[in-house]
Amino acid sequence: MLLHTEEYSEQIDNFMERHEVKPGITGCAQVNGYRGQIKDLENMKAMVNEDIWYIQHWSLWMDMKTCVIILKEFFNHFMRS
Repeated sequence: MLLHTEEYSEQIDNFMERHEVKPGITGCAQVNGYRGQIKDLENMKAMVNEDIWYIQHWSLWMDMKTCVIILKEFFNHFMRS
């Protein structure tokens, strides 16, 4: 993981900025579809941009909306099972 962090920090502007905050349950990148294995540099750049946008625009209201999304996903998962 450290090798990936070093590699991406050299290739992506502001990559290390996302390490300045504690990780949460989810983030903008995950909610907007950037999750799982990153297949190329462009996907990683998009993920980092989403995370940095979230850090710069954070609000309690935004986190409340994210909680609603998580609850919907949880509910949908069990309704399909």
